[in-house]
Amino acid sequence: MDQTDRTYRDSGYRKESRPHSRRQERVAFVRQYDYALLFLTIGIALFGVIMIYSAGYYTASLQNNPYRYIKSQLFCVGLGTVLMVIVSRIDYQQYMQKLFRTKITPVHLLYFAALFMQAIVLVVGVEINHAKRWLKIGPLQFQPSEISKIAAIVFIAYIVYQKRRVLDNWRGFLKVLIYIGPLIFLILLENLSSAIIVAGITFGMCFVASKKKGYFIVILLAAAAGLAAVLLFGEGFRISRVQMWLDVENHVGAYQIRQGLYAIASGGLFGTGLGKSMQKSFIPEAYNDMIFSVICEELGVVGASIVMIAFLVLFWRIVMIACHAPDLFGTMLCVGVMIQLAVQVLINVAVVTNSIPSTGIPMPLISYGGTSAMIIMVEIGIVLSVSRQIKQK
Repeated sequence: MDQTDRTYRDSGYRKESRPHSRRQERVAFVRQYDYALLFLTIGIALFGVIMIYSAGYYTASLQNNPYRYIKSQLFCVGLGTVLMVIVSRIDYQQYMQKLFRTKITPVHLLYFAALFMQAIVLVVGVEINHAKRWLKIGPLQFQPSEISKIAAIVFIAYIVYQKRRVLDNWRGFLKVLIYIGPLIFLILLENLSSAIIVAGITFGMCFVASKKKGYFIVILLAAAAGLAAVLLFGEGFRISRVQMWLDVENHVGAYQIRQGLYAIASGGLFGTGLGKSMQKSFIPEAYNDMIFSVICEELGVVGASIVMIAFLVLFWRIVMIACHAPDLFGTMLCVGVMIQLAVQVLINVAVVTNSIPSTGIPMPLISYGGTSAMIIMVEIGIVLSVSRQIKQK
């Protein structure tokens, strides 16, 4: 490489041609940082804090601490914002080139750490509301399933980046499933809802990466049959959720969904006003999985539609970054994050409106949950890191 080539490489310019004269044509490239995605994520998270305060004020007041939920969520959103910005400033391509040369990469370590945490939570996990899903380390309490989601995204993106053609037939998909299957199985023993999300991430990322799509129809039918088997022949409370869904007006266990539907109906077009929900005092944990019903009651159809539009814009920005990513690994990271968020939003809205049986999946960035908010913001930081590597003239 001559001195001229070295100068162009170091200065961020590239030569369109090499004419015989000494004058060289320079084309400047500017790195793209998606500030729209950054501020949209922060805006949705802050809106979630406001709605958690409104939906959880009644329950928190009964515990003589009206700011209990908002303080916890605001702290986690603030910490998540810092982590998102830090992660977004990392040049993932440099780390990818250096760290992917070894057989055991940090991607493998993250995946094995997720496996270990999912296994250990079944033994020493903290049980809340008859569900053992949390690990507690000193004052820190978190759900390992949230970390497993990001581990699955990074691990599958790594597999696709290393061996993309493996997904051109169903045998290749089975190989990927052999890798990711143990994680899904351990999550299933703890939480069906999170297992559905990780399975959706796996299916969606492999579908996008594969050049041949036909065999995914068979896989989708097999997955639907497997889910039906889990619901019908699994633990009793799972089949009871199907019964509640079919008879929401009369089933005793459908109280939460029924009250949520009453909230949606009473909201009308423009809602009763922020903080003026009446049903939140009847909906169990209205600040959590059922927060969308409170949004519909207080802000009406118009407010709920604006929330959905905000998520659609968020998905669109992630898709645009994925389409212009400089490499396959960056594309698949963005695809995985988008699929996870889309699955959670769709299932949460479907459950609240009683379109599908109850699953307990929260609304991302809006429902109460510090671990979930921080992990999602870290994932958005990864997407922003990919956006920084997109160069335009």
